[in-house]
Amino acid sequence: KAAMRSFEEQTACIVEALFDDLLNEDGAHFRSLQTDSGEPSDFDPVIIASRLRQIGDQCNMDFERISSQILRDVEKFGAAVDSLCKRWSDQNPELVYERAFLSVSVKLMMFILKKGAANFNPGHLVKAINENTQVKNYIEARGGWVSSCSPPLWPHWVEVGFRKRGDFL
Repeated sequence: KAAMRSFEEQTACIVEALFDDLLNEDGAHFRSLQTDSGEPSDFDPVIIASRLRQIGDQCNMDFERISSQILRDVEKFGAAVDSLCKRWSDQNPELVYERAFLSVSVKLMMFILKKGAANFNPGHLVKAINENTQVKNYIEARGGWVSSCSPPLWPHWVEVGFRKRGDFL
């Protein structure tokens, strides 16, 4: 049996899978979410990346207002995500910061890639997640990426963690 990967290594694998999925919208490179039939303890970055994409899709924040700043300097990606999440959490105290961070970071990455920022790479999101101790501790306290992103917890994240009065914000 292979040695368990560290949180940081798992994060890198998941983000690489998500990044590749976003760059290959036809889906030819990855299995669909329906292939999720293994044991809950099995680490499958493709499945977790699919779930992170779903969580990112729940975010309907308008990134156009910050687009020029973040597109010019993607090195500030983590700081931009943190700032957006704190502002959003302050406005909606029932939202959990760590869940909001994951949603906003994935959605912002999707936005940047759609805008064609050639200088953006998976390392920006990996670094943002791995360097955020609060988010890392939140995921690890729930059993790591596999447990945090496994059914039946996933629908709970989406419906309870991100919904307020029927909308995202």
